[in-house]
Amino acid sequence: MQVPKEVKLIIEKLEKAGGFEAFVVGGCIRDFLRGAESEDWDVATNAKPEEIQKVFPKSFYENKFLTVTVQTGSKNPKLKEIEITTYRSEAKYSDKRHPDEIKFAKTIEEDLARRDFTVNAMAMEIRKILSIEPTPLSQIYGKTAGGVYPGKKLEIKIVDPFNGQQDLKNKIIRAVGSPEERFSEDALRMMRAARFAVVLGEGWQVETNTAKAIKNNAVWIQAISKERIRDELMKIIMSGRAAEGIELLRKLGLLKYIILELEEGYGILQNKHHIYDCYEHSLKSLDYAARKNFNKCVRMAALLHDVAKPRCKRGEGQDATFYGHEIVSAKMTAQILNRLKFSKRDIEKIVKLVRYHLFYYNTEEVGESSVRRLVRQVDPENMEELLQVRMADRIGSGVPKAEPYKLRHLKYIVEKVSRDPISVKMLKVNGKDVMEILKIQPGPMIGQILDVLLGYVLSDPKKNKKDFLEKEIKKLGKLPEKKLQKLAQKARGERDKIETKKDEMTKKKYWVT
Repeated sequence: MQVPKEVKLIIEKLEKAGGFEAFVVGGCIRDFLRGAESEDWDVATNAKPEEIQKVFPKSFYENKFLTVTVQTGSKNPKLKEIEITTYRSEAKYSDKRHPDEIKFAKTIEEDLARRDFTVNAMAMEIRKILSIEPTPLSQIYGKTAGGVYPGKKLEIKIVDPFNGQQDLKNKIIRAVGSPEERFSEDALRMMRAARFAVVLGEGWQVETNTAKAIKNNAVWIQAISKERIRDELMKIIMSGRAAEGIELLRKLGLLKYIILELEEGYGILQNKHHIYDCYEHSLKSLDYAARKNFNKCVRMAALLHDVAKPRCKRGEGQDATFYGHEIVSAKMTAQILNRLKFSKRDIEKIVKLVRYHLFYYNTEEVGESSVRRLVRQVDPENMEELLQVRMADRIGSGVPKAEPYKLRHLKYIVEKVSRDPISVKMLKVNGKDVMEILKIQPGPMIGQILDVLLGYVLSDPKKNKKDFLEKEIKKLGKLPEKKLQKLAQKARGERDKIETKKDEMTKKKYWVT
């Protein structure tokens, strides 16, 4: 991994402009040491905000947190703006969200001490470029290589006062200093601990004392704005290990303060159609959606599609029932998503996916009219996602196949009924135009002429122009009745062949007969 040139230039300018200290800090150091691409590159310095702005005129300072945003002009979207923050130390957090007071810190070590986890509390010092003797590239890469290595390199030093590198090696999420203090400063850090444990890869764990502090203080998460909770939740949901993240939230005692309704399903057994309890079923469904890289709406619907089952359960054992649970689940999903401040558009889509996930389809029993009704209810644009939720639901139920024959057959029927039929309505002229041009009254001749014109357009779409079609109407109007009838019959036959061919291709696409 390389330190981006934009970051190196910022540090160089700060050091040269006034002899300021400057370090690369935070999660980008963690990612750099892991060999992973970083989303953000941040800089910390002992320069005050007004001093930073003098060095970088193309910048803005619109917050109370001593952070100046520098506009670099980079073509890389991730590097167009880089945040530079003055060393700071923060006082008491009365509301578990915002510091009562922010003070300047004197050293980078003091600044790192206020950060959340050891793997995020490291800084990188990029020292001056060291000069070494220029070396011919042929000595490095072989005789055929031309040119000279300029003989310059960067010396990098990692500032790591809390042994973050060791925790990085051991895949441990550990709070900096006292976990209680860190979480009292910002209670969202408890969710971030769970998020880092799943997004950083396999094998990561929350350190014992850090986990204990989260369990003891999980109630503090209620002080956090629902928007921040939603954003952190979605980072977990959109990770490859989404189901593990939700389960970790439950184990840490946080889930009941985020989606209590989901936790209600823990230990609630289902019936003979399911091998997992309600909660496990939801997680298995989410896991499949994550492994298939389905979008956020499908993942949320997979997680919440059966959220009402504990409240709808009647009876016990193999014959327990959950009548109407999809309707109640849709209402509860709307309440949950509204509470978490999801967008209106996302709420509408996810609620529809939950409401109709239990659609019935059997190739011998359900006709095209019923499928058309389902498509209207869900909206054509949501049908693919509804089928994805159904596949996640199936795998979550313990069945081996996500997409059996009848589900593939449904996909075929959905595409068939959603496809615009070949029709004279596609033409740039209509029956009224035919009557006006030929000065005739309504009758079979009009339909015959339109059928012939459609045949022309199907063979060459470029002919679907009003001026061309109007000329052809005049020619067809002069033909004997029987000849026009034969031309129309032939055109309808060709149209039927095209429709049949399209249908065969669609069947082949979904492997159905």
